[in-house]
Amino acid sequence: MGNSTSCCVSSSPKLRRNAHSRLEPYRPEPELSREDTGCNLQHISDRENIDELNMEYNPSDHPRASTIFLSKSQTDVREKRKSLYVNHQHPSGPMRRKYSSCSTIFLDDSTVSQPNLKYTIKCVALAIYYHIKNRYVFHVVGGMMLLDIFDEKLHPLSKLEVPSDYDKHDPEQKQIYRFVRTLFSAAQLTAECAIVTLVYLERLLTYAEIDICPANWKRIVLGAILLASKVWDDQAVWNVDYCQILKDITVEDMNELERQFLELLQFNINVPSSVYAKYYFDLRSLSEANNLSFPLEPLSRDKAQKLEAISRLCDDKYKDMRKAAKKRSVSADNLTLVRWSPAIIS
Repeated sequence: MGNSTSCCVSSSPKLRRNAHSRLEPYRPEPELSREDTGCNLQHISDRENIDELNMEYNPSDHPRASTIFLSKSQTDVREKRKSLYVNHQHPSGPMRRKYSSCSTIFLDDSTVSQPNLKYTIKCVALAIYYHIKNRYVFHVVGGMMLLDIFDEKLHPLSKLEVPSDYDKHDPEQKQIYRFVRTLFSAAQLTAECAIVTLVYLERLLTYAEIDICPANWKRIVLGAILLASKVWDDQAVWNVDYCQILKDITVEDMNELERQFLELLQFNINVPSSVYAKYYFDLRSLSEANNLSFPLEPLSRDKAQKLEAISRLCDDKYKDMRKAAKKRSVSADNLTLVRWSPAIIS
């Protein structure tokens, strides 16, 4: 993953895969130590025991730990509600939200297994925005670190000159959304990949004890998207394909970004389903608190029939499972008793 040789075989993913299918048979070579190869990759035995890390600081590993972005957003949400209360304004402005009634039922098309792509990307961009804006609220011990691989001044994403005050101004939410949406649209990534991207981003901030700031947010997000697309999607986007999206970045830079991102994650790319579900529902909570509700549509007859069919199918499935798991008691007709004969002691 991220090998420079495999990335430069061809500009077409189909041709690259065909070229790899014609590789020569594997011939074992004599083992070399890490000192002989000059490789600085961390051995699996040298990794920290992730289970020993405090659950409170690892929301990307444990489903019961609170997500960082939701905690950082609470300060702004409380201030907004307080300001609206003082000014006697309704929190959502005019009554635009649709509510279900006896005659009409409104539903959104986003579920935990099939999230809405557009609004999921908006929520992820909003979560990244709060990470940058309130980066000093939950500051890590030891001070802020800015690794060179994520510094946009040292590794620019375009040939345009980076402003001297590039690390002074926080990006707007719309700017973050446009950057993420451009990558997802060009690479044709899914909404689930956006959620996994946020999981990897918070895991990086926790493991490496760094902050996301105006100077490094683009490259951190790019590295998280790059890794999430390879882990989540069956047909991953190659590093050279990202170079076609970001015209001025090199394959070598993409490979190095991926390698160091993996090392900082301690090669822990596993995302449990419980953690994924927690991030999805926390993103929905974030959207509701910021009046970024998912679009509601009236329940049509066709959609109601499909929901009824799915419900009936699931009910039959679980009914069979419950019937198979139910313990049957022994009936009185087939009951066999052990007869005890009196012992005769002579």
